[in-house]
Amino acid sequence: MTHVVAVLAISEVIGYDMTIPAMVFDPAGDRYDVRLCSVDNEPVQVYGGYQLMLKYGPETLAEADTVIVPGTRISGPRRYGGLPGEVKEALDSIRPGTRIMSICTGAFVLAAAGLLDGRPATTHWNHTQKFRELYPKVLLNEDVLFVDDGDILTSAGLVAGIDLCLHVLRNDHGSEVANHAARYCVVPSWRDGGQRQFIERPLPEIGEASTAATRSWALARLAEDLDLDTLAGHAKMSVRTFSRRFRAETGMSPGKWLLHQRLEHARHLLESTDLAVDRVASESGLGTAASLRQHLRMSLGVSPLGYRKAFRPPS
Repeated sequence: MTHVVAVLAISEVIGYDMTIPAMVFDPAGDRYDVRLCSVDNEPVQVYGGYQLMLKYGPETLAEADTVIVPGTRISGPRRYGGLPGEVKEALDSIRPGTRIMSICTGAFVLAAAGLLDGRPATTHWNHTQKFRELYPKVLLNEDVLFVDDGDILTSAGLVAGIDLCLHVLRNDHGSEVANHAARYCVVPSWRDGGQRQFIERPLPEIGEASTAATRSWALARLAEDLDLDTLAGHAKMSVRTFSRRFRAETGMSPGKWLLHQRLEHARHLLESTDLAVDRVASESGLGTAASLRQHLRMSLGVSPLGYRKAFRPPS
């Protein structure tokens, strides 16, 4: 069945954020029906000086399987923590069990509605101080590009909304569908690291070598034993310098980055080949079938065979 995605545009909506879901989900074909809606059937003010009359109203929220709140400059949630009556009424119409997402400052709206109390979340790094002041019950993490807390997901600013939607697409239909959408949007299917790399060090220090070449080298050798000494040696750096530089560029330790890449490769092999599980584990560098099974259950809650059954395209 087609999955209905309602994008709730709240004046003054950030136009870029509002268009992300359609751009990411539309390449998946008829799997999704993305509907832009307003809270009151009135024209929506868009940041940048123009208005839009949207086809759908708040009644769409009660029909949606996923509701997305894009970034907004609405004063109540952004300045004093209040939620306007028409916005509250619209959010109250969402069915229990519906997946709820926010992009950028849309997290302020979810927080004002009490949906993020006691839960991990993120928003644009430039607004985290104000967010903490208004919503101290939220477990805010400003270092990540997005947070997946099951039925509620939040992203950092702007382009991180693409990262979040690709993540959802990948979890819904597998990496092949997500990779196709990423190619259509001309963006990476997965970006390493988090917001911190953009906040603290937007450019590499002059004269300091990058770890990019070593990362590319490692991606072609995931099945091999790639310990920290080996990686640092390829980069012609000391272990200490390599580790520091690697984290500054990716937001992750080398070990965490390598594990993520190996899991992604294992998922790709499960979807696209008939290789036995132990062979998938070996070729992705995860060692044994038991190791692959443990990591998949920890990250996705499924077994390798369960993942293959759910996400492999039908022949």
